[in-house]
Amino acid sequence: MSLPLIMVAPNGARRGKADHPALPVTIPEIVACAAECFAAGAGGIHAHVRDAAGAHVLDAGLYAELLAELARAVPGMAVQITTEAVGRYSPAEQRALVARLRPASVSVALREITAEPDEAVTRRFFHDCHEAGIGVQHILYDAEEVDLLARLIGEGAIPAGGLQLLHVLGRYSAGQVSQPADLDAPLARQRAAGLTADWAVCAFGPAETDCLLAAVAQGGKARIGFENNLMNRDGSRAASNADRVRELAAAIPAAESAPG
Repeated sequence: MSLPLIMVAPNGARRGKADHPALPVTIPEIVACAAECFAAGAGGIHAHVRDAAGAHVLDAGLYAELLAELARAVPGMAVQITTEAVGRYSPAEQRALVARLRPASVSVALREITAEPDEAVTRRFFHDCHEAGIGVQHILYDAEEVDLLARLIGEGAIPAGGLQLLHVLGRYSAGQVSQPADLDAPLARQRAAGLTADWAVCAFGPAETDCLLAAVAQGGKARIGFENNLMNRDGSRAASNADRVRELAAAIPAAESAPG
């Protein structure tokens, strides 16, 4: 499964209702948000589930419930689960979630999964996913991680076929903002390494839309939503995830036709 041009990330692992009342936390809220965002132009959803207290959790049962509800309510929408650790989950727990669910698509932070001390275990995980047809999107936080990915592919630890990437522009920190120029270094490193990939970008702060349009203009794709940013391009507070999707979808045709 290839990445959709627009994937909405409506909640993430850290934010809650105190950050924005429209941020979806429960499974019914996530499903309703997904339907709204699909209608607005998002072809996929990057989904996090939460426990009864609203905390991020890698719970296979909750994910199975969410996947079933999304398949019923929005059958045409691609669904990607996450293995994000948030300092709470080990590589073994991340691998166990994927092994139990066998999802069509999953995001995996390279720096987190390679914290496993036994490199053979990590190699087996990636090859098992490849053989099962699970689309693994490798989350990369800087240009050095692009080099690490290229090395692991060169060593055969990660299959080269069907490679999917997400370049993260910026970090979770107070006052964090990203700029389109933040893409220059990791994308240059990706191209220098000869990595043929289905790649996308996510970005923090009010320049999120501009960062994503810069990616689309260079052949990439976009992950957008309240996981990383609550603001519209004009600096106003977005009313919903669907608002963020609509803004990006409306601007993409001009970015796709831009020279270079």
